[in-house]
Amino acid sequence: MKNNRTGGGKVSPKWIIIFSIFSFVLGMLFTNRVWDPIESDGRIMRRKEQETKFVTDDCITNKDNDLLGEVHKTQQAIQSNRSLGNSISELKLELPSNQNSSKEVKDDNLISNKTKKVEVEVEDKIERRKKAFMVIGINTAFSSRRRRDSIRETWMPRGEKLLQLEKEKGIVVRFMIGHSATSKSILDRAIDSEEAQHKDFFRLEHVEGYHELTAKTRIFFSTAFAKWDAKFYVKVDDDVHVNLGMLATTLGRYQSKQRVYTGCMKSGPVLSQKNVKYHEPEYWKFGEEGNKYFRHATGQIYAISNDLAAYISTNQPILHKFANEDVSLGAWFIGLDVEHIDDRNMCCGTPPDCEWKAEAGNVCIASFDWSCSGICRSVERLKDVHKRCGEDPAALWNAQY
Repeated sequence: MKNNRTGGGKVSPKWIIIFSIFSFVLGMLFTNRVWDPIESDGRIMRRKEQETKFVTDDCITNKDNDLLGEVHKTQQAIQSNRSLGNSISELKLELPSNQNSSKEVKDDNLISNKTKKVEVEVEDKIERRKKAFMVIGINTAFSSRRRRDSIRETWMPRGEKLLQLEKEKGIVVRFMIGHSATSKSILDRAIDSEEAQHKDFFRLEHVEGYHELTAKTRIFFSTAFAKWDAKFYVKVDDDVHVNLGMLATTLGRYQSKQRVYTGCMKSGPVLSQKNVKYHEPEYWKFGEEGNKYFRHATGQIYAISNDLAAYISTNQPILHKFANEDVSLGAWFIGLDVEHIDDRNMCCGTPPDCEWKAEAGNVCIASFDWSCSGICRSVERLKDVHKRCGEDPAALWNAQY
């Protein structure tokens, strides 16, 4: 019994060896089964790491390429800027001389322009104040082309003769006219064309209109005074016959007088009734109904001396306009120390009146029909009036004044 208990408590070396071998084999089996997946996972991880590395390398490569591209672009930009800087530097080196040259050219141009401007201003002043004996403005309208032509064919010199009259005798004759209400209208272009043909217009800064005759007359005297330094300024209508030689001779006798206002003086009734010709809206200023105007020259033709033209020019903005042009002119002078000369030779009738006077050696200055406030049917009759009442052609060129 003892031996069995003792033998049961000890382990035989043989079994230890067998157990060790079994444990070894079992450990090998366990190691192969456990670590193989790890190795496989490790391979996978290593592959992933390699792929990640490849991807990272690719990303780095792409980024590097992009970065290199940007660097290359930057270098190109820098190079371009350097080239541009060099170009600018070169331009800056050249600029002072160019600026100096430009400045010199500009200075020369400025001096030249100033000189020319002064010369033009001087010439303009000389032209504006050219000496003359008398300046005649023939009041006309856009619709009066035939009237103008009839005057050109009778008592008004044309072309070279007109210029000769101005240069040799100091007598300036022009058709005075303003412009239409519409800029560069067909009416204005027609006058431009006529002026290019005849060169006998005096253009005014005035809008044409029948009820604007007073303003037109005021502007005529002011503008004519600014352009010509004349002894006398004359206004005449385009349906009146005039003998220029007799007009010049007559005015020549008044040169020693101051503030001369001459024409056929009249004193017509002040018309208060509306819708009648020559109606005066300000009739109440002339006293009781039925009163007459103060003395003034009839509107067909009159003349004023240089000092009165200067007065109109200076006081133009405050000169009052009545309904009728001739009344307005008389009103401007009525309160001044002016010599009114009533010359009936400036308002002869048409034949036979002017014809009889001419035959008697008393040639009329101007002829018209009172009933028409001008020559009735002047276009058709002016040639006949001129033939029968006109002065000798040499009278104008031989006139002494």
